[in-house]
Amino acid sequence: MRAIGIILAGGNNHRMGALSKRRAVCAMPIAGSYRSIDFTLSNMSNSHMQKVAVLTQYNAGSLNTHLSSSKWWDFGRKQGGLFVMTPAMTSDNSNWYRGTADAIYQNLDFLKESHEPYVIIASGDCVYKMDFNKLLEYHINKKADITIVVKDLESDDDPSRYGTVLLNEDDRVTDFEEKPLQPKTNTISCGIYVIRRRMLIEMIEKCAEEDRYDLVRDVLIRYKDVKRIFGYRLKTYWRNIASVEDYYYTNMDFLESQVRNYFFKEYPNIYSKVDDLPPAKYNPGANIRGSLISSGCIINGTVENSVIFKASYVGNGCTIRNSIILNDVYIGDNSTIENCIVESHGTIRGGSFLRGDDGIKIVVEQGERFVM
Repeated sequence: MRAIGIILAGGNNHRMGALSKRRAVCAMPIAGSYRSIDFTLSNMSNSHMQKVAVLTQYNAGSLNTHLSSSKWWDFGRKQGGLFVMTPAMTSDNSNWYRGTADAIYQNLDFLKESHEPYVIIASGDCVYKMDFNKLLEYHINKKADITIVVKDLESDDDPSRYGTVLLNEDDRVTDFEEKPLQPKTNTISCGIYVIRRRMLIEMIEKCAEEDRYDLVRDVLIRYKDVKRIFGYRLKTYWRNIASVEDYYYTNMDFLESQVRNYFFKEYPNIYSKVDDLPPAKYNPGANIRGSLISSGCIINGTVENSVIFKASYVGNGCTIRNSIILNDVYIGDNSTIENCIVESHGTIRGGSFLRGDDGIKIVVEQGERFVM
């Protein structure tokens, strides 16, 4: 492919609450066995990109571990490959990434040493499928300077949480606002951009000279009347993991067979790092309805309309409803959990009653394992 990839995976989102205190948002577990960043990485791999950089920063431990072997996404090759880049102190700079544009600036050598004429920049905290070859073809045919992937939200979604984009009849961007108080449109930016490599280098260097650090505000919005910026409409499934509710309902979506089939049975595939775990075990008395149970789990109780991630244990007499149980959680006997997200490596004491009455409740329980 004639483009290199940059995945922005370094930011923190305070709307994720306690869920982002341990990990980067891009490392959030999805659909039982995946991470948020797997979807963008798989899209780039399936589009035959040869060279991809992941820019990490905040709470990057688990994310870096997840990316430690590039073979899972077919980036283990002699030419190109997967590059994980974190902030580094140099003789010229001792700052953390101060924004998305600054993150690219601090790794500008990656762009200068590449030979592909285009760059595709994408956020790592979105769940979607996309052929970037079609996006690049659209960009070239439009003779665009920059192309932004956009999506029309449903009427019950709030566009003020995103960057909103106004397009004319030719899909050229006429206005771009970042998280407006009063949105003029329900068309939002999906955080995916195409730009010529040399132009991106020039813009990022100019941002650095002027002490500007944000890719959206200081490049896309600033140049909207100067450059030819077009919108590429995405009409398939797309979700941004930007809040606790977003995370919860994204996982709940995977309980629908149509969504699961789209991502995991229809070509191209979504890939992830594979753990060497046995299949889930269902002991006598287990009752599972409308749920996803991951490998390594042991289930003794009732699980309804829930997602249970890897290596979790559900004790006898337990009832789990409308909940997400993250990796390696021990739930003691006779516990009830409803409308909750239980943080990974937690120990829920036997007989516990946990329920989110006014929304989704995040449960962070630490204690001695196997205590009754």
